[in-house]
Amino acid sequence: MKTIRLRAGKERSLQRRHPWIFESAIAKGGGDSGETVRVESDSGAFLAWAAFSPASKIRARAWSFDESQRIDAPFFVAAVARSIKARARFDIQSDGMRLVHGESDGLPGLIVDRYGDTLVAQFTSAGVEKWKGVIADALLAETGLTRLYERSDASSRALEGLAEATGWLRGDGPTDLVLHEHDWRLALNIAEGHKTGFYLDQRDSRKKFADYTRRLGFQRVLNCYCYTGGFTVAALAGGAAHVTSIDSSGPAIEKAAANVALNGFDAARATFLDADVNASLRQFLDQDKTFDAIVLDPPKFAPTVAHAERAARAYKDINRLALKLLEPGGVLFTYSCSGGISADLFHKIVAGAGSDAGVDGFITERMGGAPDHPMTIAFPEGEYLKGLVVMRK
Repeated sequence: MKTIRLRAGKERSLQRRHPWIFESAIAKGGGDSGETVRVESDSGAFLAWAAFSPASKIRARAWSFDESQRIDAPFFVAAVARSIKARARFDIQSDGMRLVHGESDGLPGLIVDRYGDTLVAQFTSAGVEKWKGVIADALLAETGLTRLYERSDASSRALEGLAEATGWLRGDGPTDLVLHEHDWRLALNIAEGHKTGFYLDQRDSRKKFADYTRRLGFQRVLNCYCYTGGFTVAALAGGAAHVTSIDSSGPAIEKAAANVALNGFDAARATFLDADVNASLRQFLDQDKTFDAIVLDPPKFAPTVAHAERAARAYKDINRLALKLLEPGGVLFTYSCSGGISADLFHKIVAGAGSDAGVDGFITERMGGAPDHPMTIAFPEGEYLKGLVVMRK
């Protein structure tokens, strides 16, 4: 077994069971891509078993902090089983759910989503790449399914020195699927859509938005960065008279319109704009348009902390415009999925946007990812999605 030894003082995060070991923390030692290595403190004390990644700044990711643990096929079979069984304890009103959420489930770099009878997996680290076959078989054995599609095309693969890989790992079949979520249905394509085909992490937020729409009787709703129309369908299901949806992707707009039709809503209740959100918000202001409810669910503006300052300006600008477009008593559902933007910073950004807009509001709720996208005590970086529900005074 190969060993890496850390620099003095760099063992503290591992002692708190944080799974990442950065290149700068290592004094000596190494291994092949995905190889399991023993991690020791500068004094030689055991800290963890980890998967080595020679190309990544995160040079190793911990599998286990138990010195007696063997990192072998049974280890991964057991880890997959624990992760899937945990989902039975969550309240998930859908046949689409995340079964494995990377570090939070003890499998760094592995994402697995279930859409009905189909699994979709992303292998984004050298460690899970090495054990891909074992993991794939364990997933099918634990779920009793036969279809597993790979979507290992995330940009993080390149940081691990891994080439993109997509296609059927086990079984085959159509890639166009329909997801049942709460009281509606949503179509997706696992081969073409973002992430594994859909944003399952916003499941509870979509239900919350439908509930607010129903309770407060929203008539005019604006859904920005609408993608395939999840929040649009939720608003219409909640009784909104009309929803305007904006996205800069033509194909996404087409799928959003198809999802409105799939759920039997009158097409006249929905307008779709293939346009830039920022420019559209400014145009609405010039036209003196207002809305009872607005959703801002933009793409990742800050993938890392290094991008936070520039991203903060972008978040502030769109929130400023949205708050100005919001009717008094109206509600803004605003989100950041940027890992480089903390929940505290996001709150400050929205507060600054309100100040610049001359608008104040009540923060009625804080939102996060659905429970099958968990954050753990030891891995706060798992809190990538954060949101605020702001009711304008």
